[in-house]
Order: sequence, then C-alpha cells, then structure tokens
Amino acid sequence: MKKYKIKAIIEKGKDGRFSVYSDDHIGDSFFGGFGDSVAKAKEDFMESVKEALEEQKEESLDAVMVSYSYDLPSFFNFFDFINVSRFAEYAGVNESKMRAYKSGVSFPGEKTTARIFKAVKRIAEDLSAATLL
Repeated sequence: MKKYKIKAIIEKGKDGRFSVYSDDHIGDSFFGGFGDSVAKAKEDFMESVKEALEEQKEESLDAVMVSYSYDLPSFFNFFDFINVSRFAEYAGVNESKMRAYKSGVSFPGEKTTARIFKAVKRIAEDLSAATLL
C-alpha cells in the first residue's frame, strides 16, 4: 500500500465558512472541503481524499497523513478550547488585536505571526513533555 502525505490549508472565507484545500493529489484527483466549522470542512476534505483513494483502488485512509496549516480564524475555530485572552498574554500580543485576528477582521504582520507561531510551538512542546499521575 502506497503512503500519501498531503499538505492542506485551512482558511475562513469572506462568507464566514471554512475551506480546506491542497495542491497535492492522488492520481488525477485533487481535494477540497467546505463547512460552517473547521471540523465540518475537514470531514468534507477527508471525504474527497477517501473518494480519490477508492478511484486508485487504495481503500484505506490509513495510507494518508495530512498536515494542516491554519489561518488564525480557522486555528481558533478548531482549537476553540484555547482562551484567546490568555493566549494573547502568553504570546505577548495585544489582546484586542488577537481578538481581531481571531475574527478575521484584521491580520497579523510577519513578526506577530512568528510570535504567535512560537507560542503555539511552545504549548505543543509543554504538552508533549507532560504526563499525568
């Protein structure tokens, strides 16, 4: 069974819906998904991947590894358990600006995006190093 690596991009559209798309493909099939939430858009996206696998006679989604890149509104929609105010403080970003980034009203510059990404990586590292007793 062939293994497929797919890089997908998740964005919030001007209509308030979310899209997942990729330049990668299986055979002649490209993928896309839409939904009112990131979770729904991901489900739709994975359905298009499943259909592509079936066309190639590779019926298992176990053959697929998808990595997702999020815009900030999509990130906070999918990881809705993250408190935006606390995250802004943790990342060293103005709280009102972070709320504007979350809603898609405003977009961070390159330096702010790097600061936010660094905070996300720090959280991931801290969670990876944690154990529960």
